[in-house]
Amino acid sequence: MSMNATEIARGLAQVERGDPPPKIASPIDARWYRNIAIGLLAIAVLAPVGLIVYQSFLDGPFFSPRSSVSLEAYRYVLTDPTFWIALRTTTIFAFGMVFVAVPLGGILAFLLTRTDIRFKRTLEILVLVPMFISSIVLAFGYTVSVGPSGFLTIWFRELFGGVPWNLYSLPGIILIAGLSHVPHVYLYVSAAMRNLPSDLEEAARTSGASIWQVSRDVTLPMVLPALIFAAALNLLLGFETFGIPLVLGDPNGILVLTTYIYKLTTLFGVPTYQLMAVVAMVLILITLPLVFFQRRLLRNSRRYAALGGKGARATPLKLGGNGQVIALTGIAIWLLVSVALPIGGISVRAFVSAWGQGIDLLDYVTLANFDRLLEVPSLSRGIVNTLLLSVVGGAAAVFIYLLVGLAGHRNHGTSNTVLDYIVLLPRALPGLVIGLAFFWVFLFVPFLTPLRPTLVALFIAYMVVGLSYGLRLLQGTLIQVSPELEEAARTSGATIGRTWRDIVIPIVRPGLAGAWALIMIIFLREYATGVYLMGAGTEVIGSLMVTLLQTGAMDTIAALAFISIIMTAAGLTLALRLGAKIHD
Repeated sequence: MSMNATEIARGLAQVERGDPPPKIASPIDARWYRNIAIGLLAIAVLAPVGLIVYQSFLDGPFFSPRSSVSLEAYRYVLTDPTFWIALRTTTIFAFGMVFVAVPLGGILAFLLTRTDIRFKRTLEILVLVPMFISSIVLAFGYTVSVGPSGFLTIWFRELFGGVPWNLYSLPGIILIAGLSHVPHVYLYVSAAMRNLPSDLEEAARTSGASIWQVSRDVTLPMVLPALIFAAALNLLLGFETFGIPLVLGDPNGILVLTTYIYKLTTLFGVPTYQLMAVVAMVLILITLPLVFFQRRLLRNSRRYAALGGKGARATPLKLGGNGQVIALTGIAIWLLVSVALPIGGISVRAFVSAWGQGIDLLDYVTLANFDRLLEVPSLSRGIVNTLLLSVVGGAAAVFIYLLVGLAGHRNHGTSNTVLDYIVLLPRALPGLVIGLAFFWVFLFVPFLTPLRPTLVALFIAYMVVGLSYGLRLLQGTLIQVSPELEEAARTSGATIGRTWRDIVIPIVRPGLAGAWALIMIIFLREYATGVYLMGAGTEVIGSLMVTLLQTGAMDTIAALAFISIIMTAAGLTLALRLGAKIHD
């Protein structure tokens, strides 16, 4: 039976008077629940990681009775020149991505949060679009628009006799990856800028400083912690990126650590799991310190909250006529390159049967690319499975994330610290590695083996991949619940479970709908996690595209990519309608 208003009011009065809670409101049930939740979560997260560590110290597949403990895999990888080339390329790629994304993201955040730029509401949504689209879809979009035989490349070559860009070069890959990760910087920096008072900026403008001098000398120092945090995040994402280097780097033999792992799959004609595990260990050793560095930055950045406040004025800086033109033109160019080019390229390629030099696209307009999706069972299943995983799986994930979030709700003890670190651990692993680790888990654990050829395996892996993001969404919702309401329920004699059921969950229910829509988009865009888990009956769009790249089936890839974009657009529209917060 639910608690009525009288009981809650009585409890509130007791809290206001400072009355001690009655003996029956013992917190034992809360501790028991937290321990169970943390234990189950630890198993889900640590089991695949532990299997990676174990596999790396074997000389063969872990399931082979002939495998024994050995350092041979480490010796092979660490003496392989290709590995060191991939490591160096990955480092250059990651830092290059930071140098592209952080300045652009910071400028975008300044323009959209601190100035009177026009069309602000529309632009705030558009600048986040690349973040919601799968990187393999974006990479394919750039291939068909500005690749060696891309639509824009052909047109430019016919006009000027050549093109000044090379998409399949390391600088080209860095530029594309950097542009696509600008929204990640924008999210964190804009959140910091919204909390800043505008007094100092106005004083600088009054003294004659230009708006660019204000942004450099006044705003930048105040949001420097947020910029450093965003740089650390993008550095982490750079080491984990798989789709863009695979699509744009593989044609020219450019390898990063994630694509090196992918290439190791059949290096000797059989799966070389021990070599893949060693490279995965290298990635963990690189990215795990970055994750903990991010956590420390986030914790320390809270001390800068005093710069803002409830009474802080946020009068937008006036750009003026010329400033408006310059700012809008710059944002339009970025949107053209980051959004219009890849999405436009996919949209055109999906509806033509041929393309290239001297071909009139209007003569080859067709729907045959989509017909094939219906004719081939694996392709049609991939679309249905993607919808099921994103819609139904997303809802189930939100429920599980809520249970985990409640385990840490109002808990500031050691168990909450343990929970934090467990949640952060998957963030240090690329989706490709998590998918590989869960593939091994479902092979290794007998009672889980029947789940391997089902969507349940993919759902579990997706849920772990989205754990950090999903929990962050729900914790932001849970923290809005006034602690006085919970204390009132507890002083009325309610158990912690009843308090959550009757007080906390009803209050946060509207936020759960928005969280579900955003998690649905995360699941829609996921592709790398399913590469190794995918089999007959468990195909998903992203993993199908990775597989089809090896066959060169560009027509089919274009149709799948177009459908992926439509699904993502629908998910984003639903998220906005449900009131989801797409920025902090």
